[in-house]
Amino acid sequence: MKFFINSADQIVNEALDGVLTNPTLAKLNNFSEMRVILRKDWNKKKVAIISGGGSGHEPAHAGFVGKGMLTAAVCGDIFASPSVDAVLSAILATTGTEGCLLIIKNYTGDRLNFGLAAEQARALGYQVETVTVDDDIALGTDVKKRGLAGTLFVHKVAGQLAEEGKSLQEIVEMAQHVINNTISIGLSLTECQHLGQEPSTRLNDHEAELGLGIHGEPGIEIVPYAQADKLMALAVAKLARYLPHKEGKYAMIFNNMGSVSPIEMNILLNSFRKTGLADKIRYVVGPAAFMSSINMNGFSISLLSLNKELEIALLAPAAPLAWQIQAFSTPSSVPHPALPKTIPYKASSNKQVEQLIRSIAELLIASEPEINKLDAKVGDGDAGSTFAQAGKRLLSVLNQLPLNNPEKLLSSIGRILSRDAGGSSGVLLSILFTASGNAYSTEQDLGQAFLQGLKKMSTYGGARVGDRTMIDALQPAFEALAQQKSLREVAKQARQGADGTKNIVKTKFGRSAYLPESILKSIPDPGAEIIARIFERIAAF
Repeated sequence: MKFFINSADQIVNEALDGVLTNPTLAKLNNFSEMRVILRKDWNKKKVAIISGGGSGHEPAHAGFVGKGMLTAAVCGDIFASPSVDAVLSAILATTGTEGCLLIIKNYTGDRLNFGLAAEQARALGYQVETVTVDDDIALGTDVKKRGLAGTLFVHKVAGQLAEEGKSLQEIVEMAQHVINNTISIGLSLTECQHLGQEPSTRLNDHEAELGLGIHGEPGIEIVPYAQADKLMALAVAKLARYLPHKEGKYAMIFNNMGSVSPIEMNILLNSFRKTGLADKIRYVVGPAAFMSSINMNGFSISLLSLNKELEIALLAPAAPLAWQIQAFSTPSSVPHPALPKTIPYKASSNKQVEQLIRSIAELLIASEPEINKLDAKVGDGDAGSTFAQAGKRLLSVLNQLPLNNPEKLLSSIGRILSRDAGGSSGVLLSILFTASGNAYSTEQDLGQAFLQGLKKMSTYGGARVGDRTMIDALQPAFEALAQQKSLREVAKQARQGADGTKNIVKTKFGRSAYLPESILKSIPDPGAEIIARIFERIAAF
């Protein structure tokens, strides 16, 4: 396919510089590392409203920065959460004595990165609160719901209350009220196509997907392609089952997922007008792209149950580029706040440890295409790139590491992964290594320390053995290590755990919870697979 791009590795940076032609916006001046877009007129006298996530959802999130909505947006790579340090930078750059609210979409990477940044900011004395948006009702309420375009209702209401000078606690309470009363559903004729990559498809010309997310992952149900009225009726029927209030009025966001033509969006809006929900709608936002999935040929509907206070907040004027025409200007920047060093310890040498880390890093880099291909079948196709990025970073700082001090080495690797690895896997492994380093100072036993780190990782991430994640390979391996088993046996346990994920087709946790059995069957979890390969490399070292 053909795309309007220059260089595949500069897509996000160049797109955000395009957003920055809006003269009311600015960026932090270390933009290549911390992609933070913020209001140029911000003076920290009111509560800051910060959101963000992976790029590829434009105009979300940077397009909603402006008076009456977001104070700042933190932008990651395509479909990848921004780093903890990027979120922390946004907090430090915008937060005054009134505090700030982080609006988080319910994805593991976003929850972890924004949550850890909030904890770090609190430790520095900042008043920070978080809310997590989970408006997707595709799978009902039995699993963790994803955050979809309904997040923008939270942006608008929280931004308006902040503009009015409301307290942080008042804003948090109203934001949570919006979350509790918002539902969303999506439907698409195609998956998205990543810019600069070869096209792929899982749907034929006679199929559509109902209940899909915003990262190109499969929907919960493949339905027959049909006329617009029939497809809209399917989506509305699903949505109607979960109305917060059967009576009352609603505001609706009618969202273009990326490549539905304007005339088709109007046809679909007319199709909605024919459904039983139409007479419950008081206001409609759109049809337009608000939270897209790059170029997905689909739409989503988000409904918010209204009360008088919400109506006032939604109807109040707002300045963001996504809502009105803005003057054209060149990008500008503001100074970036200082961040702690990634590796705060003095380097030390240990040839054997150095060679082991180098070997593992090279394995991560070499495995990138195969793990990406595997992840494309059950996820968004970037797991290999995430691990390869970690490998490249470890190689680049190998001579700076405290290789002869296990406690400091583990902590340093944790810091590196937190800042540079990206994605939920990088943050989860960062938690693992950081907590393991802390535990080693008292345990003085690598296996026991790793088990303590795994416990902390599970606490933050939420997964357990059997949830089809890295933990299925990590836990049996660490248990064998703690029992003083041979490295060959440790690797064997990791491999058995990874292979066992091929048979896990039902889980209420993580991305696998949104996929049908037919897709998951016989395919190992990509994270567990790369963990097994790492232990096999260690055993052969």
